[in-house]
Amino acid sequence: MSLLSVVDLAVARGGLRTVEGVSFTVDAGAALILRGPNGIGKTTLLRCLAGLQPPLEGRVIAAPDSIAYAAHADGLKTMLSVAENLRFWARVFDRDEIDAALEAMNLRDLAERPAGALSAGQKRRLGLARLLVTGRPVWLLDEPTVSLDADSVALFAAVIRGHLAAGGAAVMATHIELALPEAAILDLGGYRARPRAAGLRPAGFNEAFA
Repeated sequence: MSLLSVVDLAVARGGLRTVEGVSFTVDAGAALILRGPNGIGKTTLLRCLAGLQPPLEGRVIAAPDSIAYAAHADGLKTMLSVAENLRFWARVFDRDEIDAALEAMNLRDLAERPAGALSAGQKRRLGLARLLVTGRPVWLLDEPTVSLDADSVALFAAVIRGHLAAGGAAVMATHIELALPEAAILDLGGYRARPRAAGLRPAGFNEAFA
């Protein structure tokens, strides 16, 4: 079953096209890893898939409220504890279970620590743990292993494998080998756009994430 389909997508950054003609399908239980040189448009493509910016051309097909996006920023409330951050995000997605997320990313011993007092790696683990409280089947991940040590990368890879085994899907930009036998590779270098202006935004576009 397809959870995400992309048809002839073209995206732009800073008024210039980056990639175009991108098409792929991600089925339940599958992962797609985006590769390509810096600046090729991996982040821009992920933002488009997440609904944060419109495509110039093409379509993104996914069920409503099926996508969760983890960007470079961890999106934490520094004055709240680790557990309080997860409870906040669980409520945003109309859920209340956080124990599995604490356990999966080795955060149980840090549950009462303010997020602002965490190390960079701990903040990243908490940011990624938020995915587990969304209940959404399609995860979009932009360089998810930044600031993680080897043990934490292994934890995260196990979380991804568990998500896929449960019928979820993932699209991620990463240069780290995560040992995901289910993953396909999409090299965006083959979709580099010809240099030209992106054109005007569609009328009425709202940048708020829906």
